[in-house]
Amino acid sequence: MDFPHQIPGVPPSSSFQSQSQSQTRTNGKQYDNSAGQAIATTTTNDEPTNSRCDYISVARSRIHLLSAILTGDESDTGDPDSISFLADSDRPARSLLSSGTAYSAVSSSLTTSSPSATGDSPICHWLYDTFLSDDSDLRLVVISFIPLLAGIYFSRIHSLSSPPPSVAGLEAVLIAVYSSETNSRAGKPILISIPDLSQPSLYHYPRVINNIQNPSSAQYQPTITVVSPPLEPETTIKSTKRATIVGVALDCYYKQISQMSSCSKFDFCKFAADWAGQDCPCKFQFDQKPQTAMITDRIATDELEINENLSDQMKNLQIVDGNSNNVATGTRIPLPWELFQPVLRILGHCLLSPLNPNHVKDAASIAIQCLYARSIHDLNPQAILASRSLVQLDKRSRESASSMIKPVSSNDTTPTESKKPETLLLTE
Repeated sequence: MDFPHQIPGVPPSSSFQSQSQSQTRTNGKQYDNSAGQAIATTTTNDEPTNSRCDYISVARSRIHLLSAILTGDESDTGDPDSISFLADSDRPARSLLSSGTAYSAVSSSLTTSSPSATGDSPICHWLYDTFLSDDSDLRLVVISFIPLLAGIYFSRIHSLSSPPPSVAGLEAVLIAVYSSETNSRAGKPILISIPDLSQPSLYHYPRVINNIQNPSSAQYQPTITVVSPPLEPETTIKSTKRATIVGVALDCYYKQISQMSSCSKFDFCKFAADWAGQDCPCKFQFDQKPQTAMITDRIATDELEINENLSDQMKNLQIVDGNSNNVATGTRIPLPWELFQPVLRILGHCLLSPLNPNHVKDAASIAIQCLYARSIHDLNPQAILASRSLVQLDKRSRESASSMIKPVSSNDTTPTESKKPETLLLTE
């Protein structure tokens, strides 16, 4: 099968050649794999916005192309569970975003073998071209795969195999997301204003008093902190910029996390636990009460049972061979603050959002405890404070949930005989 972009040594077919030229003129994108790298350059698009019908037509064509890539058959089977069936909905891009079948199929395609991440990978070409579209829903589909792309990318970058596997296709998608965020920020940093913590509340500020001798003390100046520095344009992923580029891509994922599927969130929690490292036996030993206190304290006992259940689930999230069962796996990686910060933000949502299913919350709890243990071993104060806060929030939310459950006593389960109605004797 031929694909829209020309690859060195592989001539495109006539059906996709005109489409490749029109996409190059319209989107101003370049996908170059001649040096084993992915280059994404963005130019200004002055063409008018497409109508809703055009968006639906483009989304349906992308869905049919994805189905052809994954199944190798362009014919429509008519199966309601097939990916091509999603193109018949009123909002095909949204249907693709919420489809668990499509997510599992793409995940299996990316994790089956190493060539799935190379520069001539059909699925990477599809993700790259789909992200360049003007339809925001199609861009959300690609953003939903960012945790999967980042997890596979890190596992193959830190692979011990020789020679290392090619990841040019994954880098192309990550660079495209990074370039889009760089253009949207327009070279400006992300700043936050921290209120004066010496005041009794956020609404108490010192009054403005004119001081002729010291004019600088007449006005209250809040503390300004840089959350993210200005982004520099990048055309390749260097080792020194790898954490920043992937962190920016994860930050884009966090901005749209309310629209992401539970499958995508669950995969991210598994990858986050893998990135922190799961070999440390002390991940469940921080801030625990003594065993004697747990026997008499019901809430602490429920918490112990929860931790035992999480430790059992931890075995299901262990690192496995990438060639078995087509399961996406991660590996222990360096975690600088540029990468640690967006990871904590996403896990905080997965942990505390009431709309998330329980298996996502449990996986997020495991990942948070792994990251807390990792920050303790790395002696990173900033990471310790942030991860410890989420661990405490998780414990308190579980304690409050267990305290709301009324214990069933033995007397409540014992059947009782019905009492005979009392007879009142009336005397005249």
